[in-house]
Amino acid sequence: MRAAMLMAFLLISRSLTAQETASDTLLTVQHYLDWEQVSDPQISPDGAQIVYTRRWVNKLEDKWESALWMMNADGSHQRFLVKGSNARWSPDGTRIAFLADGEPKGTQVFVRWMDAEGAVTQITRVEETPADPRWSPDGKVIAFAMLAPDSSVWKISLPQPPQGAKWTPAPRVVDDLHYRQDRVGFMKQGFTHLFLVPAEGGTPRQLTSGHWNVGARFDGLSGRVGYDWTADGKTLVFDGLRDTTWDGQYRVSRIYALDVATGAIRTLVSRPGYWADPTVSPDGRMVAFAGYDSSEHTHRTADLYAIGIDGSGMRDLSKSLDRDPGDLIWAPDGKAIYFTAPDRGAINIHSADLAGGVRDVTQGAQVVSLSSVARNLMAVGIESDPTHPADVVRLDLRKPGHQTLARLTNVNDDVLANKHLARTEEIWYSSSGATRVQGWVVKPPSLDPGKRYPLILEIHGGPFAMYNVGFSYMFQNFAANGYVVLFVNPRGSTGYGDGFSNGIDHNYPGPDYEDLMAGVDAVIGRGLIDTTRMYVSGCSGGGVLSSWVIGHTTRFAAAAVRCPVIDWIAMAGETDIPLFTYSFFHQPFWEKPDEWLAHSSLMFVGRVTTPTLLMTGELDRRTPIPQTEEYYAALKLRHVPTVMLRFNDEFHGTGSKPSNFMRTQLYMMSWFEKHKAGSEAAASSQGNR
Repeated sequence: MRAAMLMAFLLISRSLTAQETASDTLLTVQHYLDWEQVSDPQISPDGAQIVYTRRWVNKLEDKWESALWMMNADGSHQRFLVKGSNARWSPDGTRIAFLADGEPKGTQVFVRWMDAEGAVTQITRVEETPADPRWSPDGKVIAFAMLAPDSSVWKISLPQPPQGAKWTPAPRVVDDLHYRQDRVGFMKQGFTHLFLVPAEGGTPRQLTSGHWNVGARFDGLSGRVGYDWTADGKTLVFDGLRDTTWDGQYRVSRIYALDVATGAIRTLVSRPGYWADPTVSPDGRMVAFAGYDSSEHTHRTADLYAIGIDGSGMRDLSKSLDRDPGDLIWAPDGKAIYFTAPDRGAINIHSADLAGGVRDVTQGAQVVSLSSVARNLMAVGIESDPTHPADVVRLDLRKPGHQTLARLTNVNDDVLANKHLARTEEIWYSSSGATRVQGWVVKPPSLDPGKRYPLILEIHGGPFAMYNVGFSYMFQNFAANGYVVLFVNPRGSTGYGDGFSNGIDHNYPGPDYEDLMAGVDAVIGRGLIDTTRMYVSGCSGGGVLSSWVIGHTTRFAAAAVRCPVIDWIAMAGETDIPLFTYSFFHQPFWEKPDEWLAHSSLMFVGRVTTPTLLMTGELDRRTPIPQTEEYYAALKLRHVPTVMLRFNDEFHGTGSKPSNFMRTQLYMMSWFEKHKAGSEAAASSQGNR
């Protein structure tokens, strides 16, 4: 045993010196420093100009910077506009509202005139962070969402400290279930409400109030507020939960209508369920929104609905589609609603007719968003596919049939010039219960059919999420270093309908593990894989499953388990999404602990022999680092080769900082490089599932 431990130490020491080979023709981590991103394109009401957010790496401060850029609708005359993000055109197209750093501190709302002078005015000077600005139809005021602080002080008769004393600060008083949030830390006490500010600047007026939140919340987490103006500017329709018991409610939200003048609120959609993202028709008579009825299932696929502004005539417009709608935008004539939906690894644009029926607007193996539509039906969004990173695209919704997308930006062409990119191949295979599963194989750029390559099985998080065919720097970089990458959508994934996503209903992990192993078998059957060099990895839900995999099979030579959940009982008290955690089980752990333990990877650590690299952010509030520490200690006690990497300045995930993204890639490949399994054990999964 001591000899084995010495060998493990020597291997770890050797791994620390492994480096990626520099290349001008392959996509290495070095090129990530020059990578750029685009998002949120907004076309002017007349369809002539487009404003979008552009991000790049600040190499000195190790962070992403953002600014607003502008171009003509044909993609010409690209230029920097102003520092900021979240631009929104005024109804007459003369101004944009946007968010940027301002006084007295932090994010503020600004307005820029879009004439030659380009005057910029900071119109808020608030202490909290404004979000989701929306112009009124007449362009005179701007609505936004913001925290309204509200805290109660626990008074005790503590003696006054002597003058000049430095006493320890008072304890943090916590009396809500939801008191922390990933990427935030401890949440400031208060409630999110709607505000109104004159477009020329002034004192914001609070429109909603009380011990409840605007914004449909997933497990109590603050985020985007869905709301919209009616055409006459008299009413704001918003999602949220006007209920002081919100802290204990899971997947519960309503749609409300607010009289802007009086503050009176009426409920538009009160049916038990989760209803969000209301969008008002151009004539102000209808509201489109997404959601689903309350259910005991762990997950539900949302549908697209419409209802009268008076709360009558609610109907499901997309029931037959069985896919989650997003990016809801009304057609200017009010006869249809455009939206995006995930389907079998792709995301495309669709149109739902109020008279009935859903048709495809775009098709193909791509990922497309719909950001805004002009009065002339010119629309803009973001598009990506396996070999093209995300760029701004334009489409003409006046044309019948399936749309061709016009790419307007090429922000990474300079980085990808002369680069040999990996080819991504779609595969379908059969798993247990005759389930058909979709996956993709990313192959090294200079693939030699006569050679055998190492395999990385990368598992997505969620678990209710979908791997898509958009460009992946991670996968392309792995392939550039000679790895074949397999990524699949096992049962539990979205984009395949309610039945498929509920294949793990109250059984997670479960048959998703079988789907993953069947995918590995399918790729091995193609004759490309060196079965002594197969590796498994994943973050979040992928950390759940990668830790589960190595507790149920010895076929992988090494694992990189990132930000995992390995102990569901502990997770329930450590995470920022406690109600989501409880939803995986029929009963709470104090009533039926065996069910919770049976699905915890920690309980199978006694079977693990796979060398395991653990990687988690120090600040993670979603799958907090104590989960990683539990697993690390157990592996150490069992003398399994293992190393724990605690990423500084990272919340959930290990790659939000540019340097940490590069570290994640390099540490994983370094760990994999030094581990090779015995041929017989790795080649066969029989009896190890």
